[in-house]
Amino acid sequence: MSIALPKLNPHKSLTNRGRWQFYLTLGLITNATIWISALLYLKFVPPTYTSHSAIAVPGEGSSVNVNLPNIGEASYQNSTPYSGGSTQDPRENYKFIAESLPILKEAAQHLSMSSKQFGKPQIKLVVNSAIMEVNFKGASPQEARNKSLAFYQVFETKLDRIRSQGVTRRNVAFQIALDTSKKKLEIAQKRLSNYKIHSGLNSSERLRELLGTIEQLRRQKAEVLAQQQQANDRLKQISADLNSSAQLVADALTLKTDRVFQQNLKDYSETKAALDVLSSKFLPNAPIVVEQEAKREAAEKALLNQSQFLLGRQISLASLRQLDLSSNSDSAREQLFQQLMIVRADRTGLQGQAQRLDKQIIQFEDRLKKLTEQENTLDALKRDVEVAKAVFSSNLAKLDLGKSNIFGSYPLMEIVTEPTLADTPSWPRQEFVLVGTILCSLFVSTGLGLHWLRQGKTSTGK
Repeated sequence: MSIALPKLNPHKSLTNRGRWQFYLTLGLITNATIWISALLYLKFVPPTYTSHSAIAVPGEGSSVNVNLPNIGEASYQNSTPYSGGSTQDPRENYKFIAESLPILKEAAQHLSMSSKQFGKPQIKLVVNSAIMEVNFKGASPQEARNKSLAFYQVFETKLDRIRSQGVTRRNVAFQIALDTSKKKLEIAQKRLSNYKIHSGLNSSERLRELLGTIEQLRRQKAEVLAQQQQANDRLKQISADLNSSAQLVADALTLKTDRVFQQNLKDYSETKAALDVLSSKFLPNAPIVVEQEAKREAAEKALLNQSQFLLGRQISLASLRQLDLSSNSDSAREQLFQQLMIVRADRTGLQGQAQRLDKQIIQFEDRLKKLTEQENTLDALKRDVEVAKAVFSSNLAKLDLGKSNIFGSYPLMEIVTEPTLADTPSWPRQEFVLVGTILCSLFVSTGLGLHWLRQGKTSTGK
């Protein structure tokens, strides 16, 4: 058994060898170029150094409460974007200010640099914290650190200016409110003072004194009414003992104690008795009878006129006959008459006293009603003054507290990490350049090799 060997083509072998030598040379040249470029980059590119620092921005607002004795409570609160569950990160405000051109330009002037040479800071907001990382690059470690220090100095000054402007605006608003509340307080105090002068009511003492006076008068009236009732009961008892009404007994006693009436009664009785004697002897038309009749009528008229004068009302002769007007009554009955007059006079006096007390009570009650209305007005004016005082004191406290609290809208910035002085350059980093050069060389070599193999397969297939 014989094996057939392929015949070698000397021309194809020479072609493959030339292609392999071409790709090897190309790979060597390409890798040499890559490595020479990397070494030249490391040698001639100026190094860059980074100064690292970090600041903390507190996230709480400020709130102050002040208790004012006998007036009320004054509260002052600065609500900031850092509180209240806002979805906006307030550190963005600080970042915007830090990256603004005026800040960077002023910081560059501190180092006698241009804005382009100074550059911009690299600011990073740490998630779920109040930390801001601030990095500055420089040609040397000290330059990078100086940029950070100049930046913080200018940044703090800018924040102080913003805070001062905010405090000034707030104080202006508080001052306007304070002036307004002060004018209202002065007006309320003036109204209260004028009302006290015109009404004469300075306090509630007069009202309490008047209430006490009315209560005392009512007690006196109750006592007088009780005494009057006792007098009425006594009058009824004496009238029952005399077997006559109190009015008739009083009329009889009044007439009996008057001398003129007694004389008129005597004259009337004598003329009437003489007329009765003459009437029994002579005819009615007899001159002596007519003359005596005229005397009797004159005595009767005088008697009725005097009784009307004493009793204050007209009374008939028949009514006078019903009264016990005889002057020879027994002493016991006479004493009852005198007691009846005394009790009747006491009752009349008590009635008059009760009426006077009623008038006084009505007058004092009218005065009480007027004073009550005045006191209500006075209390309303006092409340206005107290409210005005509370508002004025509150605005004054807010003004004082506002002046002392300048970190409400822009809290105090705290540097938690001082600007560092770099030991090694941040760029170019030799390890990064070497790794990149190796990877680049590997990719180029691999690519050339794969391309050589592909061409070899293509030539074999043909």
